Amino acid sequence: MGVPIRINEFIYKEAKKTARAEFRTVPAQIEFWAMLGKCALENPDLPIEFIKELLIAKHQDRSLAEPFSFEGKKN
Repeated sequence: MGVPIRINEFIYKEAKKTARAEFRTVPAQIEFWAMLGKCALENPDLPIEFIKELLIAKHQDRSLAEPFSFEGKKN
C-alpha cells in the first residue's frame, strides 16, 4: 500500500527524468533512490555503484541466471 508524501519539486522532476530513462515509475524511482541511500549509509565501505548494481540484480529475473560452478585447481 502506498502512502502519500510531500517531496521537493526539484527531486520530483529529477526522479521523473531518471524514471523514464530507467523504465521505472516516478514512485519506484524515488523508492530506489531511498533504498540506495539507506544501503549506502548502512555500508559506508562499499562503493555506491556496487550497491546500485546489487540492488538492480536483486530484482532481475533469476530464471535467466546460470548456476555458478567452481572448478577447483588440479594438482
